[in-house]
Amino acid sequence: MDESSLQKREQHPVRPVAEADIRASDADRDRVADILRDALAEGRLTTEEHSERLDGVYAAKTVGELEPYVRDLPAGRTASAPAPSPGAHQWVPDGSGENPNLIGILGGAERKGRWRVGSKINAVAILGGVVIDLTEATFTSPELVINCTAIMGGVEIRVPENVTLHGGGVVGIMGGSDVKAYEAPDPNAPVIKVQGFAFWGGVEAKPRRGKRVKKKGLGPAELDG
Repeated sequence: MDESSLQKREQHPVRPVAEADIRASDADRDRVADILRDALAEGRLTTEEHSERLDGVYAAKTVGELEPYVRDLPAGRTASAPAPSPGAHQWVPDGSGENPNLIGILGGAERKGRWRVGSKINAVAILGGVVIDLTEATFTSPELVINCTAIMGGVEIRVPENVTLHGGGVVGIMGGSDVKAYEAPDPNAPVIKVQGFAFWGGVEAKPRRGKRVKKKGLGPAELDG
């Protein structure tokens, strides 16, 4: 860096970005949209007000631009704030969860809602389908392994957006897998591993936007805000 550039930098120091100027994510917009939807259902907003605000929410570029749309609503202050950093939380598994076998043969099987999931799930879909919804589950183990067998059928897995998801263990034989693998920012977050095989079938695993595991323990996944 030459002397002139250094002088310019000293005259115009880099300043941290204000919280309101942080770029809004799709999850931020969805959280605010949920608040507006509830306000409409409660009679706090008219249909016209809801529609107008919703258009503004999905056009917003920053967190600060989202805040005015919910400022006069009870849940507005926390809904428009960015999600807290997950790094401060330490998971404390107790190993008390379920390890279910979900079998869909010429039909379907589904596990969803608020439940305590353990360290293993076996899913078998033969000419049928299996849905595993973990977005409201309580994680009681630091690692969850999902063993999938899809034969001319399909296994669909829905997970919170702030857990780690690994999906390289599915073998496709005239079939395949679509696992949106990613690493959670929190190194202590639960890890979900998807493995097995698909023969003329498919295995899909992806996060549900806006659903996050609680930071204050192994509570169910919830909408932040």
